[in-house]
Amino acid sequence: MARGERRRRGAAADGTRTTERAVRGGPARRGGEARGSAWRAALGVVVLALALGLSGCWLLAWHRARRAVTLHSAPPALPPDSSSPAVAPDLFWGTYRPHVYFGMKTRSPKPLLTGLMWAQQGATPGTPKLRHTCEQGDGVGPYGWEFHDGLSFGRQHIHDGALRLTTEFVKRPGGQHGGDWSWRVTVESQTSGISALPLVSLFFYVVTDGKEVLVPEVGAKGQLKFISGHSSELGDFRLTLMAPTSPGDTAPKYGSYNVFWSSNPGLALLTEMVKSRLNSWFQHRPPGASPERYLGLPGSLKWEDRGPSGQGQGQGQFLIQQVTLKVPFSVELVFESGSARAGGSQPLEQLAGSLLTQALESHVEAFREHFEKTFQLKKKGLSPEEQALGQAALSGLLGGIGYFYGQGLVLADMGVEGSEQKVDPALFPPVPLFTAVPSRSFFPRGFLWDEGFHQLVVQRWDPRLTREVLGHWLGLLNADGWIGREQVLGDEARARVPPEFLVQRAAHANPPTLLLPVAHMLKGGDPADFAFLRRAFPRLHAWFSWLHKSQAGPVPLSYRWRGRDPALPTLLNPKTLPSGLDDYPRASHPSASERHLDLRCWVALGARVLGQLAEQLGEAEAAAELGPLAASLEAEENLDELHWAAELGVFADFGNHTRAVQLKPRPPQGLVRVVGRPHPRLQYVDALGYVSLFPMLLRLLDPNSPRLGPLLDILADSRHLWSPFGLRSLAASSPFYGQHNSEHDPPYWRGAVWLNVNYLALGALYHYGHLEGPHQARAAKLHSELRANVVGNVWRQYQTTGFLWEQYSDRDGRGMGCRPFQGWTSLVLLAMAEDY
Repeated sequence: MARGERRRRGAAADGTRTTERAVRGGPARRGGEARGSAWRAALGVVVLALALGLSGCWLLAWHRARRAVTLHSAPPALPPDSSSPAVAPDLFWGTYRPHVYFGMKTRSPKPLLTGLMWAQQGATPGTPKLRHTCEQGDGVGPYGWEFHDGLSFGRQHIHDGALRLTTEFVKRPGGQHGGDWSWRVTVESQTSGISALPLVSLFFYVVTDGKEVLVPEVGAKGQLKFISGHSSELGDFRLTLMAPTSPGDTAPKYGSYNVFWSSNPGLALLTEMVKSRLNSWFQHRPPGASPERYLGLPGSLKWEDRGPSGQGQGQGQFLIQQVTLKVPFSVELVFESGSARAGGSQPLEQLAGSLLTQALESHVEAFREHFEKTFQLKKKGLSPEEQALGQAALSGLLGGIGYFYGQGLVLADMGVEGSEQKVDPALFPPVPLFTAVPSRSFFPRGFLWDEGFHQLVVQRWDPRLTREVLGHWLGLLNADGWIGREQVLGDEARARVPPEFLVQRAAHANPPTLLLPVAHMLKGGDPADFAFLRRAFPRLHAWFSWLHKSQAGPVPLSYRWRGRDPALPTLLNPKTLPSGLDDYPRASHPSASERHLDLRCWVALGARVLGQLAEQLGEAEAAAELGPLAASLEAEENLDELHWAAELGVFADFGNHTRAVQLKPRPPQGLVRVVGRPHPRLQYVDALGYVSLFPMLLRLLDPNSPRLGPLLDILADSRHLWSPFGLRSLAASSPFYGQHNSEHDPPYWRGAVWLNVNYLALGALYHYGHLEGPHQARAAKLHSELRANVVGNVWRQYQTTGFLWEQYSDRDGRGMGCRPFQGWTSLVLLAMAEDY
């Protein structure tokens, strides 16, 4: 301030002298002109500097925006054309449409898609309920895969009111285009002794993108004999809908047929198109039985009758066959690849009827053998019902693997938090993604931090599938090393996502859980895994380096999640969505001074895993960088200095915080956050819960650490985290426990039991229970008790509801959130197997 005062006084004195000279005459005017010229020159320099500065800022912003949507230059982790039928024929076809109850597609940017819809005729007045996509509130359920091997076959059961559907598929290798496959759909009544058996319509459809050729061959009364087709990826092929039979029988059963053929309206609009066309009444007339009315598709297979879009060039075709008949019945759909039959000395028998039954039985037996060999649940003494839960957990996860292709929306990191609001999102380049999904009904797309947990299960079952999935995720890396935390690729995925979640922000990170299966690969010693990690290392390193640098905190060796919600007056505690823990309480007033404990632990884990990998690969430069970083991050004195809250007796976040916040009604706004005293100040955040445990969860503490005992104390205390159903996400003693974050935002990570973190806790307790130290016996005992609580509750809820759930109540154990949630809740299988 003193310098500013002197500057102002000097300017005033100089102005006075100039005025005096001007009054006397003489040189004052000429001096004024000279000074005016100098002023104009200085102003010009300032303007030029500002222009250059603004130009430089614009160029920097443009550069950042371009890099955000530019793919990384490192060599890909997977071979070229890794998804093609030439490279991976056995993975080319699959149930890669997890959001529909039953459907298949090719791993291709322009796939051929097949699917199933169904409706019970006459069950309700008006148009029957058409089932197609998995929905939270459509009344269908339980449903899920009893068996699915992720490769060649699956069997799923779907309960829909009085109906029980069983959908099965088997693939048969052969030829150069992915081989053959067959479906069997069986529909039975779940209600015994009913007088009138339900009349049900099944709708089998095929959709093209405009490049495949479909030629339907029609038979009598609207029944398709078969559909011939051709595409560059599939060659010649044929689809045949076999005559329906009674379940387990070969005698044909009478069905009524309708067909509809149109241009492809867009994958997200298929259901609505069929609903809108179910507007004509037909008669179902089995011989010797009374006729029944049903709503059917009025259509023709005449090319010229397909509507104003003509041949739909570039739009593709949508061809659907409706078959209507009385339950119980089975219908089979057979796909035959022309190249699988070319040059064979013996004609290839159609995979249908008894041959399909034999193939299914053979695959079920092979699945059971591989399952027991891998997880050894029977050997461990688990009951047949518990083994069935484990099989369903694995099968639901594998049956939820999808193949997506498209462009996401990305908002670039402008270098200053908040500035991203001033630029428009841009399209990321078109990319494929082969990934499991958290929930077929609610989250049928790829989530970065979920996927690391998914692959812990998949990797045990089929390491090759995990290599494929990790390779695809690493293919999403942008030029800076960032991967978007939520992938919304393609029209079908986009149609199910609220607009506010479509855009991914290139400044926001996510827990690097893909390194968890990488760590397991390092311990496994599989040469194929090691070869993959060698190819993947440059991308893994780039991804970790971006995380380490972009999320750096206010002091060395500290880290801060970018992207917390602003402190709006309606929010009890601004969310931290990038952390994956959403509404878990952080500092009450977001600031750049925050230090986030969980993020620091994730970075420490990343440095450790990639440092070990670099050493094994002989990457000396990377090892020299990562080794010391890992050592510094794992040094307990450094962790203590930044995150040990002596006054709380636990590790904690640090930031501008006060406990004196609450939501209070304030008409007409509704609930509004009120901040009382003490006022916020820089301090440790008293939010006892999952975050507090992270140094233990990721096994960063030495077994002799003086901090391990206090963490075990709070973990085992029912007043805090322990419940009969698993560890709570937030302590029951916390003022945030069970609290809404806003008037319409119920608690999420504020007390509920989550399987992913409970699995990390089980792994940590198992780890410390097998290492010598003062807490060995206690850790082993807690592991045994926690495992019994978690597994027992998931099994009971599965028995009661038929679903795995997103989260479980810490009060009564009931399943909560969305269902089925056979993403990371499938970790219950590894908990049963004690495989950490």
